[in-house]
Parts: sequence; structure tokens; C-alpha cells
Amino acid sequence: MAITQSFSDLLIQRGASLRSALTQLDRTALGFLIVVDEWNKLSAVLTDGDIRRAFLRGVALDDPIDRAMQGNCVSMPVEATAAEISAALTGKITFLPLVDREGHPVDYASVSRHRRYPVMEPALDGNEADYVQECVQTGWVSSQGRFVGLFERMMADLHGVPYALAVSNGTCALHLALVSLGIGPGDEVIVPDLTFASTANVVIHAGATPVLVDVDPETWNMDASAVQKALTERTRAIMPVHLYGHPCDMDPLMALARERNLYVIEDAAEALGAGYKGKIVGSFGNAACFSFFGNKTITTGEGGIILFKDGRVAERARILRDHGMSKERRYWHLEVGYNYRLTNLQAAIGVAQLERIDSILKRKRAVAARYNAELKHIPKLGLPPSAPWANSAYWLYTIQLSDDLGISRDALAERLLLNGIETRPVFYPLHQMPLYQRYCAGGEFPNADRLSRAGLSLPSAVTMRDLDIDAVVAKIDEIVRVHQMADAAGTG
Repeated sequence: MAITQSFSDLLIQRGASLRSALTQLDRTALGFLIVVDEWNKLSAVLTDGDIRRAFLRGVALDDPIDRAMQGNCVSMPVEATAAEISAALTGKITFLPLVDREGHPVDYASVSRHRRYPVMEPALDGNEADYVQECVQTGWVSSQGRFVGLFERMMADLHGVPYALAVSNGTCALHLALVSLGIGPGDEVIVPDLTFASTANVVIHAGATPVLVDVDPETWNMDASAVQKALTERTRAIMPVHLYGHPCDMDPLMALARERNLYVIEDAAEALGAGYKGKIVGSFGNAACFSFFGNKTITTGEGGIILFKDGRVAERARILRDHGMSKERRYWHLEVGYNYRLTNLQAAIGVAQLERIDSILKRKRAVAARYNAELKHIPKLGLPPSAPWANSAYWLYTIQLSDDLGISRDALAERLLLNGIETRPVFYPLHQMPLYQRYCAGGEFPNADRLSRAGLSLPSAVTMRDLDIDAVVAKIDEIVRVHQMADAAGTG
């Protein structure tokens, strides 16, 4: 059923049946209707809770809504100021009909109209502004300046690796890691099917061939048994992706890499601060790559970084990052390189973000714990993966809707958005897109298909308050229950 939310869709005549009210509630997704009399004046409000309680009292579907609705509803004049409305939207009052001088409802106010819940937003309340101002005042706004080196050292120290190289974004980081390790034409790199497209794209840009493998149904990450089956004499590297902040099971992947003399490049774009068996993600592979786009755990606006263990590889990457230019002889080019540099301005923001990485990660995990505690009471909703050996960073808090929940992932997302709650679907598996089907190597991907079809990321920013999380969960619960009631009544 298509859903709508013009104001007229929220109005219902007093003599209408509960069956028709359920249809409207499901279609509008706000959880309330405004009841008007024969003169179209405000009479009452009707909520899904009113209908549920009426059913418990034995009221029938085709009875009039008078049997369920509550009178004496709170309303406000349409001329009310924003401050007056905000003051009224407290406690149990989450919406208000707004009426004209004759008592006709002409609009409504609600919490969702005054507060939106983005999937992600950065917290820039540390030293970001001061450090950026320093860059501006000193003139060090491009790719030279103290913050670039400081940002690299802080990331290297955090992960216990000797070398870090800041670059212009996470995709550049992955590409530069590959070419610096000498991976190119004739080589194969194994990547998970369920990931953002850049994981495969960078392999193609390097001249190599990505080989897609299915993911583990429990962790949503690269399945080591699928990797083993995909190995050939051309395989040069494995690129595990720590999806949505949950680490891959690295031990079997590292064992395969040692056995076959393969490189491991960790795509940790979404997993800053995640832990695997007590060790931080990004410290396992020959290289590890991070993204600092505006929606990541910490941000530099755009930006990325590569961690290396081998000094010779790190130095080659440093040269390639800056047009392949010799460090001893300016404007003398040793290789055909790239302009993948990060600016001092961006690094300044990154330094300020890293200064409070512990508190950011603590809040990310607290947000996830709050969601877990509240959502576990909604049947047929799968919570994010949490392996016993993992300490997820919960970049995006992502749930799975079971097939028999009664509402599809897309229908739930659409209804949530009408309530000011942004969500994000899980990535499409790469094998579903014609562009990447040549890289499937005859494999099947049932786990990636299922996870993608049913996965939905909820608002996950560190700026989320507990009451915001509670509001999101309450709205999910309400939407699911209304949709299930409408289906049961034969109106959905």
C-alpha cells in the first residue's frame, strides 16, 4: 500500500468505522488521526492505542470510531508560536491539532516536526574550530602543516603500528595500499560481496581482478570458508571489510594468508576502534585503510588514512601519494603517482576528533546498548551481530527484519521518514549489479542477498540522546503494530 501524509489524510469523520481508521493510520504512519464532526470541527483524536484498547473491550472492526476515541483532546490555535508549541509538546503529548478560530483543524504540530533524527551526524564540539582557525591564521591550509603529521602519528599510535599515511579519502587509501604493495594486472583480490562498491572498484582501478565471496550469516563479514574456495594461483591479496563496525573473524583469514603468502588489506573504513580478541582492528593486515567522511565515527569532512607495517611499502606509498615525486629532488618524478594528499585543515579536524576518540566510542557503544535493550522486546527484529570475540564499534546500528514481521524493510523506512526518522538500507550485494557480475566466479551469495534485503540502519550518531533512541524505538513498535493490525483486519 502506498503511504501518504497530506493533512487531509489525517482527518476522519466521527461516524467512520474502526476498519477505515486502521487503513488511514497505516497509510499515514503517524500513529494518530484527527476526528472531525459533520461541520468539520475538531471533535477528538484517535490513536492506534485507542483502537487496541477498544478491541480488548470487545469493540468490533465495523463499529464507529466513537467507541474507541477519547474526547477532550488538547489542541492549540494555529497562530501559536513555535515556542508555545514546543512547550506544549512535553511528556505524553507528542502531537497537537492546530485549529482556526472556528475550531476547524488546519494543521498539526508534533515532536517529529520539531526534531529530526539523522542516520549520522558529526560531533564537532571539541577543539575543531580552534585548530581550523589556527590553520587559517598561520596560512597552513593546504597539504603541509603540523596537523597532517600529528594526525598520522596519533592514528599510528592508536593502532600500535609504525607507519600511517593520511590521504584525501578512504577510497584513495584502499587504492594506494594496493598499488604500493605491487598488486596490479594479472592479480586477483578476494573481496566480500556485501560491501560498499569502492572495495571492488579500487581493485579494478589497480588493474587487478576482484573476486567476490559470500559473507558469514552471523557476522555479516567475509566468510573464510568461501575465501578458501575462491583461492587460485592468481590470488595475491584478501581484503576483509569490517562491515558496519563489527570486526571480521581475522584468525582464519590470517592463517590462509600465511599459508598462501597473500597480502591482507583491511578495509576498516567503518570500524575505527573496533576490537577483535582484545586487539584493535586495523592492526592485523599488511595495510589497513580508514575513511573519515562526514558520516564516519570520526570525520575530517573527507579524508582517509593507511596504516602500514613495512617501512619500504609505506615510503613508496608516500611518494605515490604526491605525484610519484622524489623526496630528495623536487619535481623529479620516480613513478606515475597520484594527488592523494590530505589538507592541513582537514587533519586539524581529525586531530580534534581523535583527542576524544575514547568518549566517542564509549557513546557509540552506549547508543547500541540502549537500542539493544529496547528493541529486543519487538518480536522478529534481528539485532546487529555481536560475536563473543568482537567489540563492535557500531558505526551504524543496523537491524534485520524477519520475513514474517508483517512489514517490509522499505515500507518501515518510508513510514519512519514521515516521522522525521532517517534510515539507510543495507548495501546492495555487488553481485546483483550488472557491473560486477563478471567477478562472481560462479559463486552463490544467499547470505548477502538475505542480509541486504532485510537490513536497515537506524539513527546512530553520538549526538543521539537516550530519549531520542526511545522515541525511535517507540515509533518502530507503533508502525509495526498498526501495520499488523491493518493486515489482520484485511485493510492493509
